[in-house]
Amino acid sequence: MLPVEIKKDVYWVGAVDWDLRNFHGYLTQRGSTYNSYLIIDEKVTLVDTVKEHLFDEMLERISQVIDPAKIDYIISNHVEMDHSGGLPQIIKIAKNAKIITSPNGKKGLQKHFRQEWNFQVVSSGDSICIGSKTLKFLLTPMVHWPDSMVTCLVQEKILFSNDAFGQHIASVQRFDKQFDFGILEEEAKKYYANIVLPYGVQVKKALDEVLKMDIEIVAPSHGIIWQKYLKQIVNLYQKWADNYTENKAVIIYDTMWHSTENIAKAIKNGFEQSDISAVMLNLQTNHISDVMKELLTAKYICVGSSTLNNGLLPKVAAFLSYMKGLAPKNRTGLSFGSYGWGGQSIELINEVLTDCGFTIMEPIKVQYLPDEQTLTDISKSVKGGLR
Repeated sequence: MLPVEIKKDVYWVGAVDWDLRNFHGYLTQRGSTYNSYLIIDEKVTLVDTVKEHLFDEMLERISQVIDPAKIDYIISNHVEMDHSGGLPQIIKIAKNAKIITSPNGKKGLQKHFRQEWNFQVVSSGDSICIGSKTLKFLLTPMVHWPDSMVTCLVQEKILFSNDAFGQHIASVQRFDKQFDFGILEEEAKKYYANIVLPYGVQVKKALDEVLKMDIEIVAPSHGIIWQKYLKQIVNLYQKWADNYTENKAVIIYDTMWHSTENIAKAIKNGFEQSDISAVMLNLQTNHISDVMKELLTAKYICVGSSTLNNGLLPKVAAFLSYMKGLAPKNRTGLSFGSYGWGGQSIELINEVLTDCGFTIMEPIKVQYLPDEQTLTDISKSVKGGLR
């Protein structure tokens, strides 16, 4: 459990969660890391901690650099437990340490841990000299919690970016140059789509401020540290924060006896006949967090369900609730499905797509089995609706 030196006297001392597969509803097939950083100067500083069950791993890494009791400052960029879970234990060791956090960070930590620790509250633009190095703080509320902030190690040009620019990847590698950029982009995109997406306005504000800083390294709270591909990931965040969409359709559905699936295929044909790429995602075999990754840059969001008990199939209902909470903007929605007698599922889907603020295409509703002519007509109607 060796620490990794990022720059002289700056170390990654976090923990790797190889077994993590679910992050509050987000499927993490590649596991994750909880990144904690140690800065050695006249004042020894720890930037964030790790999830409680991996505290000993972090402590061992710190101990190979310095006696943990000598930590003077603990920066809490974010209250959430994957960042702050190790705080109670490290405070028992570094008994004289001061916790540096935002105003909402102090409130959140006090409410969560019920402890009166030694806090120092900072605001945007505040800085602390720790010897030859300076820490500068920027509050980033709602990226993605009210307490969120980022910390810049000015002389080393390192931004400790909290959840921004994160990815859920468990790895022995720490730097982007050691990884295939395609994998990093895929995981960063999935992370943004499932965690950061609702806060695009706040992300844009934070990016505007961050881009004023002289930064060479971005060290997030999860995943790989950005250096080689820093420009690329910043450009992607700017596009995602602007709700950038491609001329692409995502067709999301569940089906009982393949009728709704066949409608989905006909819809796909209609898009392709209009030179619009279309992806079909059956919710029986695709996790909602992976669907959101595909949806992040799709202009057209098509959702289909058979009618079950006057309502939706459960996986479709769950997806719609999940998507609505993540609040994608500037999209076009299409509801579709088959039914035996009631047909309520299509109206229910359409209501959610409307509530999301999407531009709505004419719903597609088929009773019982769609025959070949009906499927051909669906493709034509989709193509015609795109003009």
